[in-house]
Amino acid sequence: MVTPRDIEAQILRYYHAEKWRVGTIASQLHVHYTVVQRVLAQAGLPPISAQPRRSRIDAWLPFILQTLEKFPTLTASRLHAMVRERGYRGGLDHFRHLIACHRPRPPGTSARGQAPAEACLRLRSLPGEQAQVDWAHFGHLEIGRARRPLMAFVMVLSHSRQIFLRFFPDARMENFLRGHVGAFTAWQGVPRVLLYDNLKSTVLERRGDAIRLDRHFGAQAGTTKLCRALRLRTAPGCGGAR
Repeated sequence: MVTPRDIEAQILRYYHAEKWRVGTIASQLHVHYTVVQRVLAQAGLPPISAQPRRSRIDAWLPFILQTLEKFPTLTASRLHAMVRERGYRGGLDHFRHLIACHRPRPPGTSARGQAPAEACLRLRSLPGEQAQVDWAHFGHLEIGRARRPLMAFVMVLSHSRQIFLRFFPDARMENFLRGHVGAFTAWQGVPRVLLYDNLKSTVLERRGDAIRLDRHFGAQAGTTKLCRALRLRTAPGCGGAR
């Protein structure tokens, strides 16, 4: 788009005679700031770059950097007290922001010191293909003089996230198998694959990929998969099968 000659003349006059900045000229003449920069460049002026503004801590910055290099976890409030004793008169809130910009960070962290977000693989399964099985502990029950653990058998359909839960007074194999029967009866079907997370009810011993199953469970098991000992994250849309 061609800039009218009268606009170019006004840009040059306001810049040279009135000492207006590029942003001021652009806002007053209702043109984009790049138009002002282009007109000034065509007039033979060097490209305009913003000059960095001086900060109130510049005079104390060498001391701050040296201190942070030696004590990288030193709090901003403690640093603020130290530089105030050396003549700094700025407020604490703005000082915290400035220290966050200069504080040394471990490689791979953000400007706020946060670790980069972990990559997640979103798992999906077909209806009826897979279910996940586990025990959950809900404290203890007082039955007469006996103190019994309150355990919940949990089976979750991976596709719909529908949950079957049934409470038992212990996590013995008989109750573990009763939980399976109750879930299959409630859903009127059996998932093709069941996932187990190294439960004591299923795994007696594991060395690498060598797994020894409980003999009672092994006699009843069909298609099962045992999860590796990994740290899993379950969050909406991240981790866990769906």
